[in-house]
Amino acid sequence: MTLHTRRSLLAIAAAGIGNLMLPKALIAIKAGDLSKPDLKLGLFSDINSSYGSTNYIPTVKEGIDLILSKKPDQVICAGDMIAAQKIGLSPAQLDAMWDSFYRQVLKPIRTAGHPFIFSLGNHDASSSKATSGYQFEADRAAAIRFWQPQKEKLGLNYIDSNGFPFYYTALVNNIFWLIWDASSAEISAQQQNWVREQLASPIARKAKLRIALGHLPLRGISRGRDQPGEVLNQANQLQQILENGDIHAYISGHQHAYYPARLGKLDLIQLGAAGSGPRQLLMSNQPPRQSITFLDIYWQQREIVESSYQFPGAKQINWDNLPNSLPSRNGPLMRRLSNRSSIF
Repeated sequence: MTLHTRRSLLAIAAAGIGNLMLPKALIAIKAGDLSKPDLKLGLFSDINSSYGSTNYIPTVKEGIDLILSKKPDQVICAGDMIAAQKIGLSPAQLDAMWDSFYRQVLKPIRTAGHPFIFSLGNHDASSSKATSGYQFEADRAAAIRFWQPQKEKLGLNYIDSNGFPFYYTALVNNIFWLIWDASSAEISAQQQNWVREQLASPIARKAKLRIALGHLPLRGISRGRDQPGEVLNQANQLQQILENGDIHAYISGHQHAYYPARLGKLDLIQLGAAGSGPRQLLMSNQPPRQSITFLDIYWQQREIVESSYQFPGAKQINWDNLPNSLPSRNGPLMRRLSNRSSIF
């Protein structure tokens, strides 16, 4: 199958035509075995437990252990690494949670030599505003205290880190990473302008692949989370900014459910929770489950192969058992036709 044909099939999906309307022969894109990937990325999100907790439930360790066993070239987290976002937590409590995250999660990843790319979630350092500034200023101060000393230890080639740890760009293994502060529903006008500038830069344009990472998604996909405040405001405008910047995929968390979708020109890689509180997908009877995800990148074939595993047990999630579409309040969301996605 030619690249042109694969593009045509993905365009059909983006226009909102479901899998059931396509011949079965067209659903599998470029079937057959692929060689060893050029890059393997391990992805996880939402590992926190109850407010103030310094402990993680067993599925978090299971998921991290599986990621480490695959020896990925990069490890990516879409936020909610600790259990803050509660007024009254002391600086000592916040620091203790970050110290626990370091010991149980970050240190094993970095000791194994894997670059670590992250976005901050609402339970890490919410950017929600109060009358006098940020509502959770103590959380954001604690995030700075923890992440600034880690900045040069993460294995990243920063392009712009003036907003670190809240937003930054980095080039790692020919992937241009754009991380924005999606720890609340609002991406400020100032940050939107910064995104446009970063994606228009020569370094971004020359990269083989451009991926955006943030905590809150562009669309709601899970029960109880498909509502204002749980998805990004001005989602259509933000989608347009990413598309204009030739972003291939937006990776997000927060919904506590896994769903691989196609929205316009974007792949939406919406990660499930590895920790507490997994949720059911909209209109799905399947039970909630913890999960982690891998992306295998093949430069010559210009493809990304996506796979996810549920916990406990590390059983691979069957792509075809995921709903063909979800009735998100901001518009229907279509599952991608295949776990193989063409890099345009």
